[in-house]
Amino acid sequence: MPSKILREIKPSKPFQTLQQKAFLNLVRTADALTRSSEQLLRPHGLTFTQYNVLRILRGAGEAGASCSQIGERMITTEPDVTRLLDRLERCRWIRRERGTIDRRRVTTRITPQGRKLLKRLDEPVRRLHQRQFATLSRPEIELMIAKLEAVRAGLATPSRRAR
Repeated sequence: MPSKILREIKPSKPFQTLQQKAFLNLVRTADALTRSSEQLLRPHGLTFTQYNVLRILRGAGEAGASCSQIGERMITTEPDVTRLLDRLERCRWIRRERGTIDRRRVTTRITPQGRKLLKRLDEPVRRLHQRQFATLSRPEIELMIAKLEAVRAGLATPSRRAR
């Protein structure tokens, strides 16, 4: 019986390598996880990326964060963090303040409205993650985390030899 990924994407040719099959499985899974997160957030007027920024700012506390600090901490790469912050500011979930000493430095902080929104979402998001990984045991999840971190670590080192 063909693997689930073969049934889902119905390729015209077999996978060239096991790594290709792993890559496509990972991308397909990431897309499914992200879509289910987006479905949860959409009724609250949020995208997954906006939710990520609000969580970063909640974690930054009163000190807030600069645009570059937010960009560095984001889960997914966002090419235009400034525009993303503009949208969040229009919704009054964040506020930005220009520095008094260095006018080029802008600090972004979450507003009380942004904190309330996240507080309302904390439990539904926690339950969503539990459902998303319900088929895996704790040791399986821990192993998956370790393997994914190993893949990312391998990408960070220049020209590793193929195994």
